Amino acid sequence: MSHKDHHNSNISDVLVVVCSFARCLSLYSSFGLFFQSLSEARGAAEAVFQLIDEANETSINETDIWKEDTESIHNITGDIEFDNVNFIYPSRKEVSVLHNLSLIARAGQTTALVGPSGCGKSTCISLFLRYYKPSSGQITINGRPITDYNVKQLRQNIGVVSQEPILFDVSVYENIRFGKVNATRAEIEQAAQEANAHNFIMQLPNKYETLVGERGIQLSGGEKQRIALARALVKQPAFLLLDEATSALDSVSEQVVQEALDRACKSRTTIVIAHRLTTIQNAHQIYVLDNGSVIEQGTHETLMAKEGGKYQAIATRQQIEKIDDDKDDITSMQKAIEEDEKRT
Repeated sequence: MSHKDHHNSNISDVLVVVCSFARCLSLYSSFGLFFQSLSEARGAAEAVFQLIDEANETSINETDIWKEDTESIHNITGDIEFDNVNFIYPSRKEVSVLHNLSLIARAGQTTALVGPSGCGKSTCISLFLRYYKPSSGQITINGRPITDYNVKQLRQNIGVVSQEPILFDVSVYENIRFGKVNATRAEIEQAAQEANAHNFIMQLPNKYETLVGERGIQLSGGEKQRIALARALVKQPAFLLLDEATSALDSVSEQVVQEALDRACKSRTTIVIAHRLTTIQNAHQIYVLDNGSVIEQGTHETLMAKEGGKYQAIATRQQIEKIDDDKDDITSMQKAIEEDEKRT
């Protein structure tokens, strides 16, 4: 082999090595993305299998109501107490949501939770429903930890009405019946009456058999909320949880729904999460939360009398906002009247 051929051979070998190395780097980069996806999938799978394992736990599927005795959960009454509860969401372990939170919702009374977004109000409801477990501390009903209760039957004694009700593309009757699958016709109509829904239902084309459309598109916001309330009441729950149930409604719809809520809360242990303080002025006890802790508590009157308090500041701000909104409404009405007069 000549010197020139040998030189060309060396160049070819170098090019082959460089190309092979570049190819390996490309594959290595792809493997990195693959292993990242595999790691994420493994984490998701662990969560799924954990949920499946929980479904097989005796606390969910056993017919025994209590772990230690056979006391009927259907007769459950008593105070709901959060005792130094701390909580961190599994998906956000770097963020602590609740910090040594303690509060009591007295039996047969209405307890309100207020505070800025993200302060832990809705988390309290999720913990009481046992969607999650506290990181530390405990939640009790009448002095007994809620972990002593059968999950399924515990939730059967809890009615929940959220800000955005979930309705299915079936009849009004079926949507209410989801609250209690073996409910009779009389029970469903009674629940609708308690929720201020019976009258408008009877005016629908097919009354209780009227289809509401996907997510209740055929109904107004106030009508959807009253159907959701009827669904919560049809099982006659001992506990009622209201998570900003009227915050998305206009003033007229809010008044109708609020009347139904006030009636439903009587004689029930109720926890209300509210943005508009006007909706919880009659609550027996109000807790003001901030950064996952209780910073103030009392009735509406005592909290309003606390100079420089958080509750007083929120109430004052909302009063100013309402005045501004009323002024805007009056201005809009005046402009509309003036335009009508010009046309005539």
